[in-house]
Amino acid sequence: MDCFCCFHQVVGGRSSCSSGKGRSYLFPVKYGFSLVKGKANHPMEDYHVAKIVEYEGQELGLFAIYDGHLGDSVPAYLQKHLFSNILKEEDFLPDPANSIIKAYETTDQAILSHSSDLGRGGSTAVTAILINNQNLWVANVGDSRAVLSRKGVAIQMTIDHEPNTERGFIENKGGFVSNMPGDVARVNGQLAVSRAFGDKNLKSHLRSDPDVHPFDINSDAELLILASDGLWKVMANQEAVDIARRIKDPQKAAKKLVAEALNKDSKDDISCIVVRFKG
Repeated sequence: MDCFCCFHQVVGGRSSCSSGKGRSYLFPVKYGFSLVKGKANHPMEDYHVAKIVEYEGQELGLFAIYDGHLGDSVPAYLQKHLFSNILKEEDFLPDPANSIIKAYETTDQAILSHSSDLGRGGSTAVTAILINNQNLWVANVGDSRAVLSRKGVAIQMTIDHEPNTERGFIENKGGFVSNMPGDVARVNGQLAVSRAFGDKNLKSHLRSDPDVHPFDINSDAELLILASDGLWKVMANQEAVDIARRIKDPQKAAKKLVAEALNKDSKDDISCIVVRFKG
């Protein structure tokens, strides 16, 4: 993978802006990514994975955005361990969905058991596994999102896990959802998502099981966008697809999407991956 920083300002030990790209040598798949630190007064809390690997004779594209809160320890842990845990599941190739669900749970339990080291924070996640440029498996917890372009039409592949939409589960577990004027809905007045990794203090009122969605890649499928809510808070799905389709280089497309989110005054960390399935 060809990867480079777009500039060298370092915040909290990490570059505050990075981008890169890569490609398959077996299939016409190319990808690019771009990450920019937001305006909040804390270190960059977004992490990503974008790589193509060989696995049991198959080519896998592994793509993910991890959007942390209350620190970057949990998303950093996910970057290192989540895909590894998925691929350790013995039934991954015959049953990807079940393997992804099991690995999400295993990883969350490991994070909770290491909370003394990782802290009290947490992270959302959106992951995509592309198998031989034929089968796509997308999963998420939280509000990072995956959007597919099919003949130019934006298709949201994930579900935003917001407190109001999962209020019943939260209240049945003894929690509550606050809706203060001028603020988003929050679990127990704190967290703006209803599913997340980590967050030990809130875990009894949160879910960490992912929604998993398969998709067969055919001639109609053009590209996939994964991004944190720093982009989706200010940009509609179709607008993002329209921008990405106009730019053949997926790295340049990812950087353009981030730049547009900044122009729309997004203040959060912004992370974006664009995957093109064909030339």
